Amino acid sequence: MNALINAINSKKKLIFANEGRLLKKSFFGLLILALAFQGGDFGNIIRSSMIDAYVQVSVFVGFTLFVFIGLDSLTKFDVKLFLTKTEKIHVPLAAFLGAIPGCGGAIIVVTQYIQGRISFGSLVAVLTATMGDAAFLILAMEPSTGLLIFGLGIIVGSISGICVDLLHGKSFMQQKSNIKIEYEKIKKTFVSNFNIFWILIFIPGFILGILTAFQAEFDSKIYNSFFVLTASAGAILSIFMWSLNPLSDFQCSTDKSRGYLSRVVDTTNFVTTWVISGFLIFEIFMYFTNIDLKIFFDLWLPLVPLVAILFGFLPGCGPQVVVATFYLNGYIPLSAEIGNAISNDGDALFPAIALAPKAAVLATLYSAIPAIIVAYSYFYIFE
Repeated sequence: MNALINAINSKKKLIFANEGRLLKKSFFGLLILALAFQGGDFGNIIRSSMIDAYVQVSVFVGFTLFVFIGLDSLTKFDVKLFLTKTEKIHVPLAAFLGAIPGCGGAIIVVTQYIQGRISFGSLVAVLTATMGDAAFLILAMEPSTGLLIFGLGIIVGSISGICVDLLHGKSFMQQKSNIKIEYEKIKKTFVSNFNIFWILIFIPGFILGILTAFQAEFDSKIYNSFFVLTASAGAILSIFMWSLNPLSDFQCSTDKSRGYLSRVVDTTNFVTTWVISGFLIFEIFMYFTNIDLKIFFDLWLPLVPLVAILFGFLPGCGPQVVVATFYLNGYIPLSAEIGNAISNDGDALFPAIALAPKAAVLATLYSAIPAIIVAYSYFYIFE
């Protein structure tokens, strides 16, 4: 973190440093793994949740990432050059890049704003449109819903950005700096040594996920043992690799200088850890309280979209993955997920907060307005 502060103070370059993050990630990962090795009913619930999270969600997220990051790795499209030639359509272009699953497009737009190349309205557009890595989760489990949110992100983000530029003018809060955005130069990490082993577990895990999705049932002890062993190993390895990865979560998927396989594996591990966290939050709450969260959310249904929108203010993709997990498991309505998708800024908020805190806070607050309007419009019309 000191490297980050020094870089900001020098006004020359921003390095996405990761000092201090590894200790927090290691503690969090160790906590989940410690819970998994508890005995009795409590331990069984934890292990069952981890197995369900890996087979029902993580393997499909991994497959989706193989496709999207594969396309991203193959393309040599220079977004920065394109932005300099398309000034008249910066706002809708920013919204489109923000709506693309993951945080890569959004981070590019934010860094362009920090360097004074696009307007504040474009910043609002990208932060409004982006859903971050939670988009991979929705696309993997409910593709039609993912496409709906993708389309809403582009439309709402574009309208919001255009309105902001009309209201304040394109020079409002314009950044003037010579800051150069760079990643910490780490192409291979210690956990990269486990990538092949990860693939060897992922392939049968993905097949088991497909069989589970089609509700295939096999009355065989061998199959059941293989199912539990594969899913448990996949979940544990994902958490282990994520907790010992020194890279920040947004560098895992957005840094093209890193290998294709490492980008897929690291990002899948990040999403897997937070999906498992979402499952565990629900199961642990139920174990100690016996309260049916579905009934609880139904009683407070009008406030649920607002709470999801407030969750969107939290920087990073982790909390948003948890919200998406709750939606996919039927605990919160689609209106809440839509509100969260519009209000959350993903990992793109980190560089914005670091170098343009006032603009980042104001843009985040602006994104809450369309989030409330769209979420509650959907709530009252369709739910």
